[in-house]
Amino acid sequence: MLVYHGTTLEIKEPKIITSEIGRDFDFAFYTTDIREQAERWAIRRAKIQSRKTNKHIPSVVNVYEWVRADADIKEFDGASMEWLDMVVSCRSDLNFRHDHDIVIGKIANDNVGETVSYVVQGIMRKEDAVERLKFEKINNQIAFCSERSLQQLRFIKSYIVEV
Repeated sequence: MLVYHGTTLEIKEPKIITSEIGRDFDFAFYTTDIREQAERWAIRRAKIQSRKTNKHIPSVVNVYEWVRADADIKEFDGASMEWLDMVVSCRSDLNFRHDHDIVIGKIANDNVGETVSYVVQGIMRKEDAVERLKFEKINNQIAFCSERSLQQLRFIKSYIVEV
């Protein structure tokens, strides 16, 4: 299965990304099985970095073959209460960790992220958030959360997305 990672660099050897921002499924190397989604993410990252540096930064999509092997894989089926609990825990508690090697589920994009933030702030009940999210078009993400899981990724190529 091919998976994609949108960024600004060629990444032949993926590493766990330990950023506090946008971590729906804990610290991980985030990919998607939707090429267009990775391209949009690469363009977004490049625009942000270009503005900060006043230089042209390329939009790069890295393509990997995911060779599934023995691993603890947690797969969420849509925006469920269990999925929301994971995202809220990861986004609100920097010390939260889970034991899964790989987590597959929906990505908390801007609209979804707003709903998640309402839950984190106590403005919205989780049950109401899940009902609201059922009507959102939410893209997929595959988070490789352990060094062991990264061994399942084989770099195929990278390419620049022309804007």
